Amino acid sequence: MRTRTWRSATSNWFSLALALVVAGCSAPSVIQPPKHPPFPPPSPIPAEIENIPDPVPRAEPKSARGNPPFYTVLGKRYYVLNSAEGYLERGVASWYGPGFHAASTSNGERYDMYAMTGAHKTLPLPAYVQVTNLSNGKHVVVRLNDRGPFKEGRIIDLSYTAAAKLDMIKAGTTFVEVRALTPMQKASPPPAPPATSDLYVQAGAFGAEANASKLLGQLRSKGVDNAFVREDQVEGKTLYRVRVGPIPSVNEFDKVVKRLRMLGFPDARLAAN
Repeated sequence: MRTRTWRSATSNWFSLALALVVAGCSAPSVIQPPKHPPFPPPSPIPAEIENIPDPVPRAEPKSARGNPPFYTVLGKRYYVLNSAEGYLERGVASWYGPGFHAASTSNGERYDMYAMTGAHKTLPLPAYVQVTNLSNGKHVVVRLNDRGPFKEGRIIDLSYTAAAKLDMIKAGTTFVEVRALTPMQKASPPPAPPATSDLYVQAGAFGAEANASKLLGQLRSKGVDNAFVREDQVEGKTLYRVRVGPIPSVNEFDKVVKRLRMLGFPDARLAAN
C-alpha cells in the first residue's frame, strides 16, 4: 500500500508532459519524462481543511489541452471519452501533493493541492465526479483537470484536500466508487460502504454460462482456488460473472490483479457483491 505524499513514479511527470505534447493532437503521442523545474512549496495546510467546499458541477467547454482522441504512456494507449455522462467505476484511488503543487496540469491549469481536484486517464477535461470511499462511506465531489494515475490498478488520483476529506491520507490508497456528475447535478447519496467480504476482483463477465465455466476452469487450473461464478439478472438477461475473492485490502487487490494479468486476463477489475 502506497503511503507517499506524491503521485507514484510511473505518473510523476505526466501532467507536465501531456500539456506540452498531446494538446490538440489527433495522432498517438509517446510521452517522455522531462526534468522537473523547481516549484514553490505549498503554503501550510489549512487549519480547517474539512470545511473547504466541494465544487458545484457546471457546464464547461472541453479544455484546449489534455483532450486528444488518444495518447500513449509507458507503452499503453488510452482513449479519451467524448462525454463523462453515465460513467461509473469502482477501483483504487491514490493522491498526490507537495511534489506537484503549482505544476501545470494536463489541461494547462496550475495544480493546487488544497483545491478539490483530481486526475483521470480517460474522462474528458474538465469533468466533475463524485468519489465515495467504500471503506467508510465518506464522499466528495472533485473537478478533474489532470491525467493519471498510471500505476497499475489505480483509477483516480486526488488532491490532498479531497483525500483528507475521504480520510485516506495516511493509507495513501483506498477502494472508491467514481460516478460522473452532469452540470448542476447534485451529489447523490453515497452507497453504503460494503464489508471487506463483499469486494472481489472480476476476471470476466459472459452471457453464456459455458464461457464463464471455461474461464473458471482456466483460473483454477492455474491455482486461483478462490475463483467462482456469480449469476446475476441484468435488464432481464442472465449474466455470468467470474470473480476472485473476497479481497480484504488494496494490497491484496494489487496482488490478485497482477497475477491475473500475468495469466492472460488483462481486464480484471474491482467489483462489489
